[in-house]
Amino acid sequence: MRTHLCGEVTEQLADQAVQLCGWVDRRRDLGGLIFIGLRDHAGVVQVVVEPESPAFGDAEALRNEYCVRIAGRVRLRPESQWNDAMATGKIEVVADKVELLNASAPMPLMMTDEDGEEIRLKYRYLDLRRPRMQHNLRTRARMYQAIRKSLDKARFTELETPILTKATPEGARDYLVPSRVHAGQYFALPQSPQLFKQLLMMSGMDRYYQIARCFRDEDLRADRQPEFTQLDIEMAFVEEADVQDLAEKMICEVFKDALDVDLPSPFPRLTWHDAMDIYGSDKPDLRIPMELVTVDEYVAHVEFKVFSGPANDGDSRVAALRVPGGAELSRKQIDEYTGYVGRYGARGLAWIKVNDAKAGLAGLQSPIAKFLDEKAWQGIAGATGAESGDILFFGAGEWLTVSNFMGQLLVKTGQDLGLVAAGWCPLWVTEFPMFEYDEQAGRYMAVHHPFTAPTIPDAGELLANPSKSLSKGYDMVLNGAEIGGGSIRIHKPDMQDAVFKLLGISEEEARQKFGFLLDALKYGCPPHGGIAFGLDRVAAIMSGEDSIRDVIAFPKTTTAQCLLTGAPSPIPDEQVAELHIQNVSKDR
Repeated sequence: MRTHLCGEVTEQLADQAVQLCGWVDRRRDLGGLIFIGLRDHAGVVQVVVEPESPAFGDAEALRNEYCVRIAGRVRLRPESQWNDAMATGKIEVVADKVELLNASAPMPLMMTDEDGEEIRLKYRYLDLRRPRMQHNLRTRARMYQAIRKSLDKARFTELETPILTKATPEGARDYLVPSRVHAGQYFALPQSPQLFKQLLMMSGMDRYYQIARCFRDEDLRADRQPEFTQLDIEMAFVEEADVQDLAEKMICEVFKDALDVDLPSPFPRLTWHDAMDIYGSDKPDLRIPMELVTVDEYVAHVEFKVFSGPANDGDSRVAALRVPGGAELSRKQIDEYTGYVGRYGARGLAWIKVNDAKAGLAGLQSPIAKFLDEKAWQGIAGATGAESGDILFFGAGEWLTVSNFMGQLLVKTGQDLGLVAAGWCPLWVTEFPMFEYDEQAGRYMAVHHPFTAPTIPDAGELLANPSKSLSKGYDMVLNGAEIGGGSIRIHKPDMQDAVFKLLGISEEEARQKFGFLLDALKYGCPPHGGIAFGLDRVAAIMSGEDSIRDVIAFPKTTTAQCLLTGAPSPIPDEQVAELHIQNVSKDR
């Protein structure tokens, strides 16, 4: 039906006949001349229908989004009419035939970024016609191709793991599937292929990868969906550095092949503790040129108990954040930042405007300046590098709480004041805590997952000192987002038993849920490890999108609904009965 794509008709085709198919992107009738912007997935080309053309009557009937086929000849535009913003901007197609393939009803959306997300998702097939969305999905496709190319070259085997599997007790809620054949029993959709990829290492497959669909029934955010795609990689006979080196090389090749971007390599490495201490985040955005500075030693002696109390407590800290040029912030803006950090556990936010750095205390503007002496200020100024025109924010209290809310403030002020540099800043965050204690549940929780190996090699020692143990876990971070996470796995039965015990998983429950894994560990399981990448998130970063919904063809809403198909939806009573289940009213 066509000889060329619209976006590929350039001056090299001047004076040649072409046949094009696509949609009417726009139509202008100048009274004796009709201009049509014809669009397909490759781009837009300008079509001219002249009054004497036999196609003029057909062109008059066209409207936006009509699907058409056009035959004509390529003509160079006068140089004064060149449009350098378009690949086709130096030519136009003079039509001698316009064939209507299908008319369009009046459009329910404007086909611009001004359309609300709800209407975009309801008419997703129309929204996907837009160049922005076409670009995003094609970027994602190139990412997939580059992943496979890189891992195939590294001698990995692409394998599939089951979608219908067994429910697990950890993490988010499972999506459950009732069994028609086995009354009262259920499959679960996988939250990840974790257990199966470990079993593949036990089977001797050595190097596995899978672009896997995963499912989690959890509350959603811009970067969460009930069904999502991740790249799972697993390797036998490896240590942390082996997995990290492989994953880093792969992601560099993916960015080069898909975007022609050279990521800086080798990636810097930060321990979890250092990342929290310096940036207040386990996924720091290194494009923001600010750091948290602990100033305990300079304020431990002051009479201001808000500072001196935490400064003299080994489990607390006083952290300072220097914001360059921040002295221009109004009191209203400062109060807004105070409210902002309050959402993350801050009881208040102290601040100092440095109006004249050379004047010492006299050059400061702050409600807390009166509590400081010259020695304290000189120490703070030296540690933070404070200069005239800056503002210093302070957080004081329990170490992790302060680190968290000051880290949120670092990102917020960096974005608000335009301090985020262009480019790509990847890094590895390593040596995570093995566990975190959940006061409400009264037990330890795994920071990664219950199959992550601890740095402590002895099970008895782990049981004796769980709060002190680090894990052999690692995250890949890019521009402030975690894009991949992995670990070396537990490969000995006694260590897996110890971790289950610390997590409050009884021997009976462990046998019921993970008996197949525990059995497999007994048969010469090799040391192994891997990593998983959230491909929706990686695609969003590569496409410059804030929400992963804009890189998924048919996503769900934040309430886990598909507005396009109306799912989830009721099913007939006879089908419900066939599955041995019963619908229960919400009122019961």
